[in-house]
Amino acid sequence: MQAILAVLGIMTLAVLANWLWGFLQSRREQTALATLEDMSALGEVVPDTLHPIIDPNRCMASGACVQACPEKRILGIVHGRALLINPLACVGHSACADACPVGAVRLVFGTATRGVELPRIDRNFQTARAGLYVIGELGGMGLIRNAVRQGKQAAAHVVSGPRRGKDDCLDAIVVGAGPAGISATLALLEGGLRVVLLEGDSFGGAIAHYPRAKVVMTGTLELALYGNVRRRKMSKEQLLGLWNDIKTKMNLPVVTGELVEEVTEVDDNSWQVRGPAGVRTAANVLLGLGRRGTPRKLEVPGEDLPKVHYRLLEPSEFRGKHVLVVGGGNSAVESALALADDGACASVHISYRRPTFARCRAENRRRIDEAIAAQRVIALMPSDVVEIGSHDITLKANGQSVTLANDAVIVQAGGTAPAELLAKFGIGLVTKYGQR
Repeated sequence: MQAILAVLGIMTLAVLANWLWGFLQSRREQTALATLEDMSALGEVVPDTLHPIIDPNRCMASGACVQACPEKRILGIVHGRALLINPLACVGHSACADACPVGAVRLVFGTATRGVELPRIDRNFQTARAGLYVIGELGGMGLIRNAVRQGKQAAAHVVSGPRRGKDDCLDAIVVGAGPAGISATLALLEGGLRVVLLEGDSFGGAIAHYPRAKVVMTGTLELALYGNVRRRKMSKEQLLGLWNDIKTKMNLPVVTGELVEEVTEVDDNSWQVRGPAGVRTAANVLLGLGRRGTPRKLEVPGEDLPKVHYRLLEPSEFRGKHVLVVGGGNSAVESALALADDGACASVHISYRRPTFARCRAENRRRIDEAIAAQRVIALMPSDVVEIGSHDITLKANGQSVTLANDAVIVQAGGTAPAELLAKFGIGLVTKYGQR
């Protein structure tokens, strides 16, 4: 009798486990379908970086790709197949492709109908013009660890190559003191080359302008001379601390505040880099610029007022002020959260032209939803800024005109693509349509 009861108990547990598994799968599929519906309202969307596509004929719906994605809610299982449900939040991590047991996931740029314009480079990140390289985010690869790897690889190609400077002509100039540029400079120094690292803004690149306490994915960073740094995630402050430690200990030859305006070929073995501070010459130039380019403006009356900003450094600057953040991507949401967390603003509003924060990572979506629910951030969605006044701002929200008290506007609407700058530097471009 006891044996029969034991068998019945096991069968009951199996049935309950199967029901629970099916219930959870159904809930996940509903969530995925809701995200797909949100995306369909935006039309065809294409991320700037690598992103996965799934072969439906090979996919076995194991869910391994969904679980492996560190951003979550980027992929989902719908009708027995894995799908990319939110391409705008994808950062090109590639963990999904590595996790797929049947090789159904492939990483590509663009789609079959909408391309992504990228610099034409070879496997060593050299352009068609000898001695001129493009590394990091500008080449279409997201993530800090990818930028570090590319900088190191491009530098290794320079070190092993024949191009060297003579007299006042350096062996290499690295443009952009972000992860790719810092990594490349370290590898060039390790190779014994004469090099200078130029940065038009702050040391650390775009990271220096992230909101306070922003968390970024890092993973293992293999840095020449300095060694390996193994941290899955780091805050903005931790990462800047790492870069500054490298700068000090490795005595990096970095010059900040030197904006590069022009790169021209002098002869078969040298390049001229020109900026407001003058001209430098090197046998090799490695461009480690970001993709943000010039901040995108709203093009509305009053945008030239001094209260309009295009980045947030310290929330304390806005103490006691009514602040509106414009945008719906990670940068905008993180700025609004930083201001709300600081707690010193008179009010924090966020305006976005879409009804949902589709471009955000999962953790940012969760945090901004909580902040809105707690009324620490007031969301105006969908809405568009109509006019910026000295002490107020007018928006169109849900078809109605809304005027708010306002002391500061932070516009985080992305930036212009750097294609024009690349073309100015004489770098050929290629448009990728669903290709690697």
